[in-house]
Amino acid sequence: MVLESYHAVNFAEWIGPAAKVWLIALLALFVGFAVLRWLLAVIRQGPAAGTLSTMEFLLAAAADLVLLSPRRTLALAGLTIKESIRRRIVIVFAVFLILVAFAGWFLDPGSNQPARLYLSFVLTTTSYLVLLLAVFLSALSLPADIRNHTIHTVVTKPVRPSEIVLGRVLGFAAVGTVLLGLMAAISYVFVLRGLDHQHDFSAAAREQLAVLWREARRGDSTSGITVSTDRVQNHRHTVYFDPSQETVDEQGARRGAIRTDMENGHEHEIRYVVPVDGEPQFSCGPPENHLLARVPIYGKLRFKDRAGKDAEKGVNVGDEWTYRSYIQGGSLAAAIWTFENLREEQFPDGLPVEMTLGVFRTHKGDIEKGVPGSLSVRNPATGDEAHVRTFASREFQTDLQVIPLEFQTGDGRTINLFRDMVADGKLEIWLRCVAPHQYFGAGQADLYLRARDASFAMNFVKGFAGIWLQMVLITGFGVLFSTFLSGPIAILATGGALLGGLFSDFLYQLSQHKVYGGGPIEAMIRLVTQQNVVTELPPTAQTTVAQMLDKAAEQWMWLIWHMLPDFRVLSFSDHVAYGFDISWGLLALAICQTLAYVGPAFVLAYVFLKSRELAQ
Repeated sequence: MVLESYHAVNFAEWIGPAAKVWLIALLALFVGFAVLRWLLAVIRQGPAAGTLSTMEFLLAAAADLVLLSPRRTLALAGLTIKESIRRRIVIVFAVFLILVAFAGWFLDPGSNQPARLYLSFVLTTTSYLVLLLAVFLSALSLPADIRNHTIHTVVTKPVRPSEIVLGRVLGFAAVGTVLLGLMAAISYVFVLRGLDHQHDFSAAAREQLAVLWREARRGDSTSGITVSTDRVQNHRHTVYFDPSQETVDEQGARRGAIRTDMENGHEHEIRYVVPVDGEPQFSCGPPENHLLARVPIYGKLRFKDRAGKDAEKGVNVGDEWTYRSYIQGGSLAAAIWTFENLREEQFPDGLPVEMTLGVFRTHKGDIEKGVPGSLSVRNPATGDEAHVRTFASREFQTDLQVIPLEFQTGDGRTINLFRDMVADGKLEIWLRCVAPHQYFGAGQADLYLRARDASFAMNFVKGFAGIWLQMVLITGFGVLFSTFLSGPIAILATGGALLGGLFSDFLYQLSQHKVYGGGPIEAMIRLVTQQNVVTELPPTAQTTVAQMLDKAAEQWMWLIWHMLPDFRVLSFSDHVAYGFDISWGLLALAICQTLAYVGPAFVLAYVFLKSRELAQ
């Protein structure tokens, strides 16, 4: 999973400065609106009357926004819910059920990471359907009522415009909440059923397991002797026999469990029972360790080049995506993570280092085997370094290496991890590629300390909570645009806000002239003339004009980027699919961002609705 800047934000440190910036922006928006309203009133009515009119409007607005009636607001929300049901929102739910019903035909449970595949499918499908529903419901409702004059039955009663707006938002949010809850429950069951499977053993494998059990009971070594399961969902597992955890029940039967290797992102527990004077009976359990919610501790990444000197980045092996940098094998090149605030009581069973590395081969070698790498720890204060172990890595396959609290190095030294290598809570972990002419690719989040595992079910709920926040935000935008735009235009505006938020990072890169191929006008010229994105355009008048227009467009894009919410902050799909816990701080950050946009959108929607003739 790619580590974005906001993933590592400390909420307690973020909320103060963020609230200050938000209040300043809100104050500027209020002052700008008040001045604009006053200027328009002065032009129409004169200075004295215009000033009085503006003051009356602002006082009335303050009263409307503060003196909301919960009873009337909830009644209007109920009417909105009934209206949504009449618009046949059940169709969206039916589409979701159809997609889930037929997804089993196209989702391959035998893929390398089936859990990631299934989770990404249900979260992405749910997100798109619910957000599209929110766009159409919120943007079309008010214009349709105005066009059909049905809103007259509401505004002729003692109802404040603020209550109409808030009732719409709450009603649509309630509809989306119920729909999202049903989708979440169905998705959870779908994922569990789709990934559930068990393996069996052939008669020969069962006989070999029984032989291994008897040899282990006699004290003979079974090290290196393995047995394989049958092939299910396009994979099989290898069983390593270790009967050291046996127990004896009341009938005298021996019971124990052994584990398989990790394959396709999961493993199984093989349970066995040995009756008195009987043969061992083996049974395979369901998949385990595939639906996770890891709680990671990230370090700061830096690099050493092939000569062992400090480098800003590693080697570029030709990948256009520059998130990962590569270190050359068989050299002094290294990727180094510095961890802080480590305490021994956090890791009583050793330091669990989990990594998912990119592997770039300049020659195939033995393609069935991984590329060898090494892990070392280094004291950042003394510079003392100790080699921990050598391991084999495969392309983007998650590997867990536990560094013992005490271990011996190759030169016979005994190392106490926290006493000898941790200085003031800081520790460096060095990663090297051992194989010459091969490369390891590493990014910021590709190596971390796996502090613990949180509840996957709760993490799944948090993932859908992110979709709910996106739905509420889009509902707020839709209601806002529907107060002063016609239905089709309101849909376009709401959809544009959604797309801009989803591609916020690209919008920023475009506004800063960091995208290959230049701005939109220059890109269009390249497309028409079939020129690549890295070659400079010929220095003609046409090129100069296009780049000048792009400069102006970039300023507008920068302004739009600042105004639109970043929907990536509200999307937790990657966290759930890749098995990382969504921290409460990150969820709180997403909630604050949603409220920071929905609150002003509600106020602006009230202002626009009150300004219309029919709201008087």
